[in-house]
Amino acid sequence: MAKQETIFFFKEGVSFRLNKQEKLKTWLKKAARKEAHKINTLNYIYCNDKYLLQMNKDYLHHNYYTDIITFDNSTEKKIIEGDVFISVDTVRSNSLRFNTSFDDELHRVMIHGLLHLSGYKDKTEANKKKMRKMEDLYLGMLNSIIN
Repeated sequence: MAKQETIFFFKEGVSFRLNKQEKLKTWLKKAARKEAHKINTLNYIYCNDKYLLQMNKDYLHHNYYTDIITFDNSTEKKIIEGDVFISVDTVRSNSLRFNTSFDDELHRVMIHGLLHLSGYKDKTEANKKKMRKMEDLYLGMLNSIIN
């Protein structure tokens, strides 16, 4: 029997409401399939800046704030097993900075993590441009699922 695709949403030290969770799960699964991947277990952990900064220091040896850290735990190609930590604080400040809604910025960061787990990189300008293009594509897909 095929393993169930499982997506979990957790909160660590933050209180906010993640709306339309079932639709978000449908979206993420569809995006993974379009990338020729299957989700086994994908955990989204929403936290605050302080928590994510400590993770950035402890695991990546970076001493700066970020909106997302993605850990790829997969052992097989094309199978997604991972943890995506998202700072709600930074998403909120970035939504103001980029003049977008909190939900839109949150969804962009969520798909960004999934794209990393699908093999996309964002260290070079060319890779960043490709990543942004794919984020926009999947955000458009989300709009059709939610509305």
